[in-house]
Amino acid sequence: QFIVLTKDTDADSGMVQRKTEVSGTAVGGPWEVRFQEGRGAPEKVLWTELKSYAESPVPGIRYFSGTATYSCRFTAERKECMALDLGRVCEMARVFLNGNDLGLLWKAPYRTDVTDALIDGENVLEIRVTNSWMNRLIGDEQPGVTERITYTSKKFYSPDDELAPAGLLGPVRLIELK
Repeated sequence: QFIVLTKDTDADSGMVQRKTEVSGTAVGGPWEVRFQEGRGAPEKVLWTELKSYAESPVPGIRYFSGTATYSCRFTAERKECMALDLGRVCEMARVFLNGNDLGLLWKAPYRTDVTDALIDGENVLEIRVTNSWMNRLIGDEQPGVTERITYTSKKFYSPDDELAPAGLLGPVRLIELK
């Protein structure tokens, strides 16, 4: 979060009250994950729990680089002040709730205010996660690869390099704040 001062002031300091977490509930499952076209991954998968792409037995997912869209539906009771905490994200995420764009989250904590977008009852959550291209570069170096997805002027990785965690790792939680 940023504080922007637009006018001169005589005040010596300003204090921003930090809200505290009252309660939290898990969000998710099943997650429909749609992968960006042309990046080697299947069009979509259905996951009951969040995990790193690097853990997938499917090479197209394990070495995926690009933007994947996670979608789920959940039921909630709207309170006075609500936030959505994405937990761990590798690397950045754009959040949409019930069609409302809640912005880009690019660093921890991956948390955004959902008070105005959340409705009593069923809600539709969409999270677009973009990861780095490291795993894809490692994937393109694997033995037997006949069609590369990425190209660089220099070889940065070898086939046996360790993959980085990638995607939405969670846990995703809906939080009431006071």
